[in-house]
Amino acid sequence: MLLDSILVWFRRDLRDTDHAALSEALRRARRVHCAFVFDSAILERLPSRTDRRVEFIRDALVELDLALRQRGGALIVRHGIAADEIPRLAAELGVDAVYANRDYEPQAKARDAAVEQALSASGRGFESFKDQVIFDGNEVLTLSAQPYTVFTPYKNNWCKRLRAPHHAPHTGAAGALVSSVHAVGVPTLEQIGFAPTNLRALGIVPGMAGAQRLLDDFKARIGGYQAQRDFPAVKGVSYLSVHLRFGTVSIRELVSMALAQGAMTGDPGASVWLSELVWRDFYAMILDHFPDAATGAFKPAYDAIEWEAGEPAQRLFQAWCQGRTGYPLVDAAMRQLNLSGYMHNRLRMVVASFLSKDLGLDWRWGEAYFADQLNDFDLASNNGGWQWAASSGCDAQPYFRIFNPVTQSERFDREARFIRRYLPELAAVPDKFIHAPWRMSAEQQRDCGVVVGRDTPAPLVEHDAARQRTLERYAVVKRSLVD
Repeated sequence: MLLDSILVWFRRDLRDTDHAALSEALRRARRVHCAFVFDSAILERLPSRTDRRVEFIRDALVELDLALRQRGGALIVRHGIAADEIPRLAAELGVDAVYANRDYEPQAKARDAAVEQALSASGRGFESFKDQVIFDGNEVLTLSAQPYTVFTPYKNNWCKRLRAPHHAPHTGAAGALVSSVHAVGVPTLEQIGFAPTNLRALGIVPGMAGAQRLLDDFKARIGGYQAQRDFPAVKGVSYLSVHLRFGTVSIRELVSMALAQGAMTGDPGASVWLSELVWRDFYAMILDHFPDAATGAFKPAYDAIEWEAGEPAQRLFQAWCQGRTGYPLVDAAMRQLNLSGYMHNRLRMVVASFLSKDLGLDWRWGEAYFADQLNDFDLASNNGGWQWAASSGCDAQPYFRIFNPVTQSERFDREARFIRRYLPELAAVPDKFIHAPWRMSAEQQRDCGVVVGRDTPAPLVEHDAARQRTLERYAVVKRSLVD
């Protein structure tokens, strides 16, 4: 039996195709309304009124609204507390129910529970659907019916369970999209209290069209993904992460593409890229089942670590944030982040390891800074990545594995193309010393015009000594594991 009308609440799924909630609404109702809320509960927590993510969302909404209008509908856009705005809009429209795609973050789950309660009080339903991952909830469990906490067996089971319906696109059927007097267009950035950023200057194209452009480009390069993905100066990755974050591309489409390119039949590039998509599911599953990981160590023993504190620690942290640690690869990576809101995945691991294991700073400081800066910030993946680097997370690197920032630089930016792009002050440093300028003699520094401590920062710490301090710092974890 068809419902009369349903309101589809868009959140991190800003597309009109292969959209689980929208497809189900079209299948179950005669009339379907669509809405998005610029949630002031989220926006007011942002550290700046110039935020690329807000601009990305706003521009993606313009495209989404146009796509819905071409299908007979329109997008209603509100600005306020989403937990208040959605029940209010549902009442104004007189809908039978609100449909949305599931979000696995603790605050989002609490918000959705509040919305469901408010809707129920007015006799309206609320239903959520799996859309941003391939498997969720209890779909992939261990033999003892427990959530996995180690990636490889999770991935093996994930791949074993995968069938065509899991990555088939969602398509709507019976109902019809409808417009409303409430659909008055997408507000400008200024109308919601924000200012334009350098998003377009960076070449970032928001929305479904931007995602499709990147996907088409990556299809031609995916075969080289395994060999090239670790080198930040090389165009080796897909650059689709921000589109995945805001749902301007479907995870099902990406998995289908990887499979079509041979991910299960031997193509190393497609196989490794599919693995990265599985990591995304894995971290979403971890956050869903273990929400305490959002604020503390996944492995509780690691909460006993005593991190550096006080004003000296704050100075170290600020130098790390500003890209002034004295380690060129770390500094170039942080400059890239601050300029563009993007950081290559290899570099995310390097700078995270440097913060927690060279500087001895709490990984949560770095996690929070990334949350403020990253265009593609996703709580589950960001938290999982930082806890992996700090060794406190599920299936993390061992605490005694500590990246050497110079070795990483020599290996993954051998010609220093990435370093010279973001640290132009080091352009004249000879190749022999570019990864560790402090190794030049005073005469060599004068000859190339780059004096350490004047033209470029001296290293904040000496890596070998810092490594030893980290092993001592983490000894508390080792003792607790033995006890």
